[in-house]
Amino acid sequence: METDTRPPRIMRQDITPAQISLMVDEFYAAVRLHERLGPIFNARLDGRWPAHLDKLKAFWRSVLLTTGEYYGRPVPAHNGIAELKSEDFALWLTLFDKTIERIFADAQSAEIKDKARRIARSLWFARFGTPFNNPPVWPSKTARP
Repeated sequence: METDTRPPRIMRQDITPAQISLMVDEFYAAVRLHERLGPIFNARLDGRWPAHLDKLKAFWRSVLLTTGEYYGRPVPAHNGIAELKSEDFALWLTLFDKTIERIFADAQSAEIKDKARRIARSLWFARFGTPFNNPPVWPSKTARP
């Protein structure tokens, strides 16, 4: 497979790659310290956090800036986490919301929350979904302090 060496084309100017980098760094710093999520992710990513954060930054630039630079398979990666529970998605979203509310303006924050919930719903369905159940309802907004 040939690698595209051109820089990614950014389709919007109101969210910057620097903000996305800060978001990923701060969010996963919180995940690593979280009493439930930390042990799950730290066990899998020990010694590989820098490379994983780079991959996540490319993922979020692709999602938020439509750069098209992310190539990966998040569903199998998340499905491979045996101890992952349905409730963990709510924990993830709560930490994520707090992080983006510190970094982005209200309009961007709302949009990013919506995209995060779509991603969480997709991952949840791939892991826990059946024809007989529905994903949890995660609040779309959290109050600002």
